[in-house]
Amino acid sequence: VTSVCWSAGGDRVVSGSWDGTARVWNAKTRKEILEIKTWHESVWAVKYSPDDKRIATGGFSESVAKIWDAKTGKLIKTLGHDYIVQSLAWTLDGKKFITGSYGPIRIFDTATWEQIATLEGHTNYVNAISLSHNNRLLASASRDETAWIWNLDTNLPVGPPLQHKNWVYSPAFSANGRVLVTGCNDENAYAWDVYAILEQAGLEYLLPTGDVSANTSSTLGH
Repeated sequence: VTSVCWSAGGDRVVSGSWDGTARVWNAKTRKEILEIKTWHESVWAVKYSPDDKRIATGGFSESVAKIWDAKTGKLIKTLGHDYIVQSLAWTLDGKKFITGSYGPIRIFDTATWEQIATLEGHTNYVNAISLSHNNRLLASASRDETAWIWNLDTNLPVGPPLQHKNWVYSPAFSANGRVLVTGCNDENAYAWDVYAILEQAGLEYLLPTGDVSANTSSTLGH
């Protein structure tokens, strides 16, 4: 099993596997509800839509992301890419769907499934993407040894890339969005002061108002 995602309602879990399937599970009974044969050779990413009506998958051997009906397993849409899709995200309002592949991050309008934006910066596979709780910031982590913070109001980067010494596997915002933690292949996790980065760019309004205190950048060793 390579990836898992809870439904927004908390009653189901979807899992993606090396066997090319996405499986939906009843979280209470632990019984399988649905098996989706995705036709990916292996599934690397799964993500429920915010309304739990759709499941997105990305995986090896096909340069696509696929959207499925979460109840029936019927394929709704195939979104073509140039390379394998490794990371997925939906905005909370369900209006935008975001994918990470090799290089550019793509944003799709879920009403039409047309690509509406491209976030240019990474030069290798984007391993993971994460939205801030107010959905105005996106963090991305890549094999190019960088993480980026993106302003989703403009689809432009906030400041320079956050440099690491090896592949970056995962980013996660704190609940108030003021700290970003990244996991790196150098056996460390790094904490970044997002508020300071935004303040330097004059973009602190992208975070909720209130307590602006944040941890300064630091390294958490493993």
